[in-house]
Amino acid sequence: MSGHSKWATTKHKKAAIDAKRGKLFAKLIKNIEVAARTGGPDPEGNPTLYDAVQKAKKNSVPNENIDRAVKRGGGLDGGGVDYETIMYEGYGPGGVALLIECLTDNRNRAASEVRVALTRNGGNPGDAGSVSYLFSRRGVILVPNADGLGEDDVLSAVLDAGAEEVNDLGEGGFEVLCEPTDLVAVRTALQEAGIDYDSAEAGFQASTMVPVDEDGAKKVFKIVDALEDSDEVQNVYTNADVPDEVLAKLDA
Repeated sequence: MSGHSKWATTKHKKAAIDAKRGKLFAKLIKNIEVAARTGGPDPEGNPTLYDAVQKAKKNSVPNENIDRAVKRGGGLDGGGVDYETIMYEGYGPGGVALLIECLTDNRNRAASEVRVALTRNGGNPGDAGSVSYLFSRRGVILVPNADGLGEDDVLSAVLDAGAEEVNDLGEGGFEVLCEPTDLVAVRTALQEAGIDYDSAEAGFQASTMVPVDEDGAKKVFKIVDALEDSDEVQNVYTNADVPDEVLAKLDA
């Protein structure tokens, strides 16, 4: 779930204790297959694949699973599935916008699962274009906390590479935002500065946020959890703005 730096904190914590690790592995593997199919099976010449592999490794996906996914996607073993990316749109409580990114080999199944997850959990499907105008494509790099590493250190490392913003996520580390076209340059600048990162990928960020109270936040989380439980859904982005004190209560 993304859209505001607070979401990155929440998602980071959730990933660290994700009981559905099998589902997470499957989604990361799917990303690798698609990246290898689109840009070739050599990570050194395919930055999208490189980042997909790095994210999988950071989440403890076994190397043999990663290697098989690269071969399948790159057509090196004759297998693999032809996935396509489809964006769906919807609404949560209080007019909160939801942008749902699916990676699927079956459009009808994906549409059905998204519709069911929304309607059964208090959300509503939206027409194409109903909320997508509220989001813009951004490069997002998540940097974990490290001893002695501060926001200024991260900023100085990436500023000349095209980074536009660095957010301190507290326990979640740091979030670096840039144009998607600058993602590789910014990620490379971090590596050259000796700064580790958890993930580097293009996503969506909301331009206008909708404040929600504790009850609204619970409802939004319920919808997002239901959507992310689907094998068809890769990412869910929202413009819900949850105050720090509400996040603290929910984390507790």
